[in-house]
Amino acid sequence: MISSAISIPLQPVHVARDQHPISRKDISPNALRVLYRLREGGYASYLVGGAVRDLLVGGNPKDYDVATDATPEQVKQLFRNCRLIGRRFRLAHVVYGREIIEVATFRANSDDGSGDRELEDGRLVRDNVYGTIEDDAVRRDFTANALYYTVEDFSVRDFVGGFEDVQNRVLRLIGDPETRYREDPVRMLRAVRLAAKLGFSIAPSAAEPIPRLAPLLDGAASARLFDECLKMFLTGHAERSFLGLEAHGLLPALFPQATQALARAGEATRAMVLAALENTDHRVAEERPVTPAFLLAALLWPAYSEEVEALLAQGLDPAVAQQRAADRVIVQQAQRVTLPRRFSLAMEEIWLLQARFGQRQRKRVFRLLAHPRFRAAYDFLELRAIQNPALLPEVAFWREAQIVPAEQLAEKLAPVRKGNKAAVQPDAPPVGDGATLASVKKRRRRRRPHPAGNPET
Repeated sequence: MISSAISIPLQPVHVARDQHPISRKDISPNALRVLYRLREGGYASYLVGGAVRDLLVGGNPKDYDVATDATPEQVKQLFRNCRLIGRRFRLAHVVYGREIIEVATFRANSDDGSGDRELEDGRLVRDNVYGTIEDDAVRRDFTANALYYTVEDFSVRDFVGGFEDVQNRVLRLIGDPETRYREDPVRMLRAVRLAAKLGFSIAPSAAEPIPRLAPLLDGAASARLFDECLKMFLTGHAERSFLGLEAHGLLPALFPQATQALARAGEATRAMVLAALENTDHRVAEERPVTPAFLLAALLWPAYSEEVEALLAQGLDPAVAQQRAADRVIVQQAQRVTLPRRFSLAMEEIWLLQARFGQRQRKRVFRLLAHPRFRAAYDFLELRAIQNPALLPEVAFWREAQIVPAEQLAEKLAPVRKGNKAAVQPDAPPVGDGATLASVKKRRRRRRPHPAGNPET
């Protein structure tokens, strides 16, 4: 068993209340309810993991996990608002409105032969063998996540040196790093994400194997990788996460085509991508809404642009090249990281609308301004201007178009006149939610009456 090789490196340490900054007033009242109720029921109960870590560094945890020696079934008996979930990892969820307190039973550090612990190719795929708090501590991933806060005496229990690592702002794996990454390759992404979120460094021993083992992420579930991407890029530390992925050789594992295209595109395109990440971080800090579609559109833009150029070089019509490039990039990326349709359609629209910003005919300008995806596409145009300053006049035009009265804007615009080349070109069909340019149905042409009346007679 891989995890059974992990031993406790340090003697257990009790960090007394006067030696740490955690206060009950900073903890979710619902998490405290769970802790006290378990203790009143005769069970050990500890706040554990990221919540303890974040409280120690002055953060505000969004999720609270509890560890206990009670089995999931025993937890359910104590709480009427409890539901049991999972087969791979059996857990209890205690539900208070929108808040869920996750309660996990101490996991053992070895297999008891019951079949409730399974490994496949070194990966832990099932773990429902229960043990002691010491066992539970050493089977966690990072020392900073193996700290236990108890309401018994308000101390922090440390079994693996995590308290010192948090003070030193270092992420260190418990046990042999390569073994732990092989158990769960997504831990490499977690290391980068947590380092970016907390401002921690990754210990050299934990960082060294990452570039070598990055290909292991090929076997990770694409849906799980998408969830990790959301945590990395939509929680306020997108730029640092991106730079961390680059530095540790993990970016190609998540975005293979885009990474190659970005390397060939040069610094201007890289500056555009970084600006999108920075802008997302600002929006999160200001508690403004963010969407995965916009950020993914920026991350994959180098691949899309390169694909369009290649198709144009083959002689394809621009509209066909743009549509085909969007389809190809999305399909290829979805093979690595799941792209839910509601996001991939929005990404596609943002890309395809870029070609319509050069229009100046009155009808087409107003049609584009009314498009439900206009604002996202315009924001994307502003990003592109970082890469290509020649787009600045278009940015200025569309910025003004959004604020001037409609009558005044109409006077500045030329109508589409008969005889002009623009008049004989069909308008680009609008693309709404759930549709693409390729899927918009063509208008039916009226048939002329058959000269003999009914053609079937």
